[in-house]
Amino acid sequence: MAVVQLKVPSIACDVCAKTITEGILQQEPDSKVAVDVTSKTVRVETEASEESIRQIITTVGHTVD
Repeated sequence: MAVVQLKVPSIACDVCAKTITEGILQQEPDSKVAVDVTSKTVRVETEASEESIRQIITTVGHTVD
């Protein structure tokens, strides 16, 4: 599995983290997702491409740097 780490400046709280995590796991159920609210980062161990993860995060309403 590859590791994708992205800066997501729109993360504001644990609810944001949950929304992002659930969105990724819905599309990529074998992935491991870690969201850090303080540093506004999302780390995903996945077989999916970085672009796919970016699209999922955008689809659930967040911005990716």
